[in-house]
Amino acid sequence: MATMTIKNIPDELYEELKQRAAANRRSINNEVIVLIERAVKYQVQDPNEVLERVRVLREKLDLYVTEDEITAAKNEGRP
Repeated sequence: MATMTIKNIPDELYEELKQRAAANRRSINNEVIVLIERAVKYQVQDPNEVLERVRVLREKLDLYVTEDEITAAKNEGRP
């Protein structure tokens, strides 16, 4: 496995990393690895694919709400 040294990390950034690591029960080193993995592996998703997955999930959950129902809920109680 490779080793990397990072120099000149601003104190504020280091403190944020330290807090994140503690909150996630990781060492600072492991937290940095997780963050790098997420940044490197992140892929921009096609909006049409996302919408299709949402449609499929909505059908499975049977929780579809129409735009008219949303508007009515927003306006409920307004003068």
